[in-house]
Amino acid sequence: MSDSFTLSFRPDISLTLEGDRLTLQSTSESLTLEHPKPGLQSALEHLLHSALTIAQLTALVVEADGVESGLSFEAELQKLIYLGWISHSVLPLATAIPIAENYQLISPVFDWQQQPVTLSRFAFLHQENQHFVLESPLSKAKIILLDWRASALIAKLAQFDSPFRLENLLETLIDAEIGQSFLELLIATQMILLEPETKALAQWQFHNLLFHRQTRSERLDDLRKSKLPRFEDHQRSGVVKSPMSEQVIPLEKPDLAILAQTDCSLTQAIEARQSIREYDHQPITLNQLGEFLYRCARVKEVYNLEDDPMNMGEFTKRPYPCGGGLYELEIYPVINRCQGLNSGLYHYQPLSHTLHLIVDKHEVEVLIYDAWKATGQQDIPQVLFIVTARFGRLFWKYYAIGYGLILKHIGVLYQTFYLVATAMKLAPSAIGGGNSEQFGLIANLNEYEEASVGEFSLGSLKQTNENPS
Repeated sequence: MSDSFTLSFRPDISLTLEGDRLTLQSTSESLTLEHPKPGLQSALEHLLHSALTIAQLTALVVEADGVESGLSFEAELQKLIYLGWISHSVLPLATAIPIAENYQLISPVFDWQQQPVTLSRFAFLHQENQHFVLESPLSKAKIILLDWRASALIAKLAQFDSPFRLENLLETLIDAEIGQSFLELLIATQMILLEPETKALAQWQFHNLLFHRQTRSERLDDLRKSKLPRFEDHQRSGVVKSPMSEQVIPLEKPDLAILAQTDCSLTQAIEARQSIREYDHQPITLNQLGEFLYRCARVKEVYNLEDDPMNMGEFTKRPYPCGGGLYELEIYPVINRCQGLNSGLYHYQPLSHTLHLIVDKHEVEVLIYDAWKATGQQDIPQVLFIVTARFGRLFWKYYAIGYGLILKHIGVLYQTFYLVATAMKLAPSAIGGGNSEQFGLIANLNEYEEASVGEFSLGSLKQTNENPS
């Protein structure tokens, strides 16, 4: 590790001394030392209150506790670094704060005079607590930029057509040694990649890799995870959405006992499942639509927990699973052709098992047209389900992985759609994309409260010799 970096504890680490016992505490775990030697105690206190290099910290230990203790201190310090408890700084420019365990900071062998460097295409800047922060899905650290000159250096590093060499630092009024240390910190945290991207890495777009990392890894700097989340009353959104209109259409409620005797088996439904985008000349019926929604998405039960420390209130049970039992998804059937039901945009009420008309056919033709284009311009969908998420139902609890969890819920809902449609001998198809902004305008939704996250088409199965009615 370069001795040009100064070391300090991550901001959330605390140190307490009670008698002959010293305890280090993070948001999720603690480390207790019995009878710490004076030099070790001094070094740990310096890590908490000041920034020294590893050589300076080791010198404190050696001076007070001896050479052998200095050697063991370096080994123990590496363990703290690996845990993600130690930040590295190049003052006055920046501090690298670990955001993941198994943290390593490896300073490369680098020819500063010969090898040009540029910023990784995965690195990005955002504002946090009145500082610019540099992050990358390739890195286990975030870098807090403490000085405007650090931001200027980052901007220059991003100029791929003008490779950044050490001598360019002279133009920035930053001491060359400090500038070299800053670049070394960027390389050690993988904000700068010295080697060309591998074939595997090159296939990733920036936003895909960032989303993957953000929804798969727990971050050490997320202080909220140490507290039990609580659904505050002023944040509360209902267990089901309030009716969106007074124009109500009751729906068919099938007899599940009869269906249990007459349905195809689960294995048959799974094996026969396929995406179908061609329909019979006789469209789907209102009774079929009602049975489909009842089997896929109705509220089966409303209940409360006896012990509710998170103030979650009511829960529901539905045919498909959902993280935390929160059920943030809403279903909006867009009717193009359906026997017994006028064309238009409806909202499905899963508790009352009813449809509520929002707008008529004229305003939703564009939604049907977009779905038709997205499905390869085969038959025009008879029914288009636009699935939205009420973000407030989920984000308060699953803040870091909330959107990723919504997409998982879309997946299980789609599979439920597919299997039920197969059992009912209907024609289902998931749709790969949609226009959330356009739908929000038509449905009069605030896109930050509720927005479309999935689309699915459904229609009558085209009659052939293989699948007679």
